[in-house]
Amino acid sequence: MEEILATLPRQQHPNLLVGMETADDAGVYRLSDEIALIQTVDFFTPIVNDPYLFGQIAAANALSDVYAMGGKPLTAMNILCVSLKMVAKEDLAAILRGGIDKIHEAGALLVGGHSVEDQELKYGLSVTGIVHPDRILANAGAQVGDRLILTKPLGTGVLATASKGRLASPAVEAQAAELMRTLNRIPDDVLASGAIHAATDITGFGFFGHALEMARGSRVTMTVSAAQVPILPAALEFAGMGLIPAGSFANRRFCESHLQVTPGVDPLLLDLLSDAQTNGGLLLAVAAAAAPAIVRRFQDEGMTATAVVGEITAPGPGVIVVEP
Repeated sequence: MEEILATLPRQQHPNLLVGMETADDAGVYRLSDEIALIQTVDFFTPIVNDPYLFGQIAAANALSDVYAMGGKPLTAMNILCVSLKMVAKEDLAAILRGGIDKIHEAGALLVGGHSVEDQELKYGLSVTGIVHPDRILANAGAQVGDRLILTKPLGTGVLATASKGRLASPAVEAQAAELMRTLNRIPDDVLASGAIHAATDITGFGFFGHALEMARGSRVTMTVSAAQVPILPAALEFAGMGLIPAGSFANRRFCESHLQVTPGVDPLLLDLLSDAQTNGGLLLAVAAAAAPAIVRRFQDEGMTATAVVGEITAPGPGVIVVEP
């Protein structure tokens, strides 16, 4: 897809602050000196059996792109691909109810949507938000000396694979679902502090893929302490059994030439650092002095796994050094 997008013409405009040129989470267009518009869209097939929960997860995942840009969601529109002959009306209603409940939790409004007939069910949102033009959190602002903070544990891709094989317990499935439906909202006081220099959310490309986008966009070398990265214990167990999704291997291959793995790193952790996530946590590059307070702030908001997982160590073309 990157090769195809590279063939398309690039539009330039003085008010287009974030467009297709970067690997950022959303587009940003300046409306005034005080307000810039954030636009994003995301949808996918069901990853859990419960329709209401699926609606919540899909909505939270789409809203996350606005949060990752430092913005506030304002409105959302449903995107639905469905065959009414194959999906019960009560299940469809539950999906949409899950979505609108999560939209309202984010303080946004559902203002419409679009549906098409499709043999494979898909649901998600198009989301519009706002941000001050001078406070956009792009993924290209990381600075040497910054600490890297991850706000959710990794491993939901592995757990989804285990669930499909009916190996995960109901408690493990519930834990993964709770993570996936949790909003990635950044506390207002953390945003106002100006201590966050770059941000992205961890989704389909896994930790390595999205961290690499930040490293390349910021032109820095980042060092990640693998043992400090929060991992779901059950995911580590299932990874040890070989339950690694195919997409995780693809993520690893894509990043391989930009990784420098030092001796002693647990190979299972490398697999989990490549694990594709659904509405995974935020990866933030923050001023070193502010990092402990920001970690505590997220933990106070219920993101108890939030941790410092590395730092920006040097200028560079975009490299991730992985230490034990």
